[in-house]
Amino acid sequence: MSEHQPSVTPPAHPESDRIDTTRPHPARVYDWFLGGKDNYPVDEELGRQIAGLSPDTKRIARHNRWFMHRAMRRLAGEEGIRQFLDIGSGIPTEPNLHQIVQSTAPDARVVYVDNDPIVLAHAGALLSGTAEGATAYLDADVRQPERILGLAADVLDLDRPVALSLIALLHFVDDEDGGDEGEGRSEGAYALVERLMERLAPGSCLVLSQLTGDFDPESVAKGVASYAAGGVTLVPRSHRAISRFFDGLEMVEPGLVPVVDWHPELSVGELPVETQPVPIYGAVARKP
Repeated sequence: MSEHQPSVTPPAHPESDRIDTTRPHPARVYDWFLGGKDNYPVDEELGRQIAGLSPDTKRIARHNRWFMHRAMRRLAGEEGIRQFLDIGSGIPTEPNLHQIVQSTAPDARVVYVDNDPIVLAHAGALLSGTAEGATAYLDADVRQPERILGLAADVLDLDRPVALSLIALLHFVDDEDGGDEGEGRSEGAYALVERLMERLAPGSCLVLSQLTGDFDPESVAKGVASYAAGGVTLVPRSHRAISRFFDGLEMVEPGLVPVVDWHPELSVGELPVETQPVPIYGAVARKP
């Protein structure tokens, strides 16, 4: 691990030349669900289509975000993790991951990873961490695990425990998705998680949330069709299928549960009382 803190590398072309505003992007659609402003009409159009099919979509997105907050508080606090690798970080929405963990552990080191140029354009908000810790941003795709780990090693000591955060990411990765050119073929989402975790030290943790059709398969199927019409892959998975991501790891209680049920006591402020299922499972597990 180098002593310097890398900064965002300016792209070769202006961001406006790299951002494709003709097709929706998951990070920007999610930003719209959360009430953000860093999205385009094509993203809002898809967001409205999905919200029309499932009026609870914005509520679900917020609960997913709150799960991330609680999981990071637990890892930085009780679990004592001081290094975090957040892949698919998305457009900055405060509080960001580094703000949560560094409020508990000012010396925490955080690396964000995303491949959307609009996220890169706003990455300065992800680099304003504490003087004692470090924050960095990598322009990379989850399908480039070796590249991600190689660059992250400039900030993180991979011989010490790392929390790998894959929040609402893997339902955009097919089970048979190929690896990025130059890294060979992979077996899809499961192989990517395995390749990432196998390089991390014992004591590292996997934090994962994933869309499921277990509770309302009809609405989720309509959402899959809407994303597909926009050129975006969406892969909901069952509880059993999501559990496979944690093979060989030790679950932190209460295990893989709907995100609303994962340590609600760690919330800052009260969570709204829910009468409808939130179709996202979440869990934290430790590498032995």
